[in-house]
Amino acid sequence: MNRRGASRLRGDSGQVAIEFLGMAPTIIITLVLLWQCVLLGYTYTLAGNAADEAVRAGTAAQGDPEAACQREGVKDLPSAWQDGADITCGGRGSGYIRATVELHVPVLVPGLIDFPIQVKAHAGAVEEVTDD
Repeated sequence: MNRRGASRLRGDSGQVAIEFLGMAPTIIITLVLLWQCVLLGYTYTLAGNAADEAVRAGTAAQGDPEAACQREGVKDLPSAWQDGADITCGGRGSGYIRATVELHVPVLVPGLIDFPIQVKAHAGAVEEVTDD
């Protein structure tokens, strides 16, 4: 073997490309897991806001607080989270209205498939009473 060929085998040209190809799956998996954590956190935020809006509507409703609670709780949710939203309200007459919102956590892309677990958020407020 000549000198030029021997030095070529001992050199490190192309090493970065080989290392990048070896690390690419790890980088991609890390990014996917981070994105899933973002979706989980966003779902918790949406559930908490929906519970607050639902209980606010339930306390101020003159007619049926349950219907107002359901309607307002779902109104501000993005469409991908509205389909699996479960909103329950209660406590009318006790002076304290409670709302519970359960949302499904999407897998990577909202609106396609969801995890079988649900995120729950609770909210409560004192019922508004007006003296006539």
